[in-house]
Amino acid sequence: MKEIQYLTSYRVLKKIASGGMGSVFLAEQLGADAFRKIVAIKTIKKEYLSNQENVDLFVGEAKLVADLIHENVLQVYQLGVTKGIYYIVMEYAHGKNLADIIRSHKKMGKVTNIEIGAFMISRVARALHYAHEARDIYGAPLNIVHRDVTPSNVIITYGGVVKLTDFGIAKAVTMNTPDEAEVIMGKLPYMSPEQAKFIGTTRQSDVFSLGLVMYELLTNTVVYNVNDIDDLVDKMDNYSIKRPIRLNPHIPPKLEEIMMRALSVNPKERYNDAKEFSQDLEHYMYDKGYGPTNEKLSRYLRRLYPDENFDSFGLSPQESQML
Repeated sequence: MKEIQYLTSYRVLKKIASGGMGSVFLAEQLGADAFRKIVAIKTIKKEYLSNQENVDLFVGEAKLVADLIHENVLQVYQLGVTKGIYYIVMEYAHGKNLADIIRSHKKMGKVTNIEIGAFMISRVARALHYAHEARDIYGAPLNIVHRDVTPSNVIITYGGVVKLTDFGIAKAVTMNTPDEAEVIMGKLPYMSPEQAKFIGTTRQSDVFSLGLVMYELLTNTVVYNVNDIDDLVDKMDNYSIKRPIRLNPHIPPKLEEIMMRALSVNPKERYNDAKEFSQDLEHYMYDKGYGPTNEKLSRYLRRLYPDENFDSFGLSPQESQML
């Protein structure tokens, strides 16, 4: 079959996020016969282009995620380069990330609803299990470990769909990433003990990081609020994690048990994988009948953000008229 020739162009509408090594823009994908599709475009900042390792991580992320197709994983459509600047075209998830949601609750002096919080974490666990089990087009395991499961890397769309994003520092057999025994990768407050101690990460490491996110979501408290790797290791080795029910008495004992198993410093006592974690969460949520759903999560967000424009891709009325 001959290669299909096509021409795709993009029109950037506005910047929607900036941080780390990149910026994210809201854009339109334009095609034949007035075809239009709203997408997000992630670029690597110019100051990082001189370091080939940064470029390799950016390109590696796009290649790794390209064939990951799952409701709870943000989809990547294309990797491109223009005028020496690399960009990734991605699914646009119109919503808030978990860091936003946690901050919003703190401002109101509240904490995330227990059932809704468990539901969101269960969907991230589903995404992680899918990524951990992913194989290449020839059927060989990719052995993906995300290594950067944080509140800012989980987006909740206004339709109530949970999306795991940013595989920029993920480890996989197809990626040439720095040796974990020499270079630490990830954000300190959300690291697993294996990351912090330069031992090497596994799928269980992502489970621990997700447990930290869950703890923060349901208590408004960061477990390891540190800026120094030695301080982090000291806390992991010498201090027990405070029971979350002491910070939020509304957390049911069963849910606390699940959370604390995910947060076991010793991997032998932790969930073996994200599937076990998600199954326990789902049994907790649904064993008595009807539980949380995407629709319930959507309604929860609409109550949390009553002044938000849910239906215009984050564009103001003036910006919408420009399209």
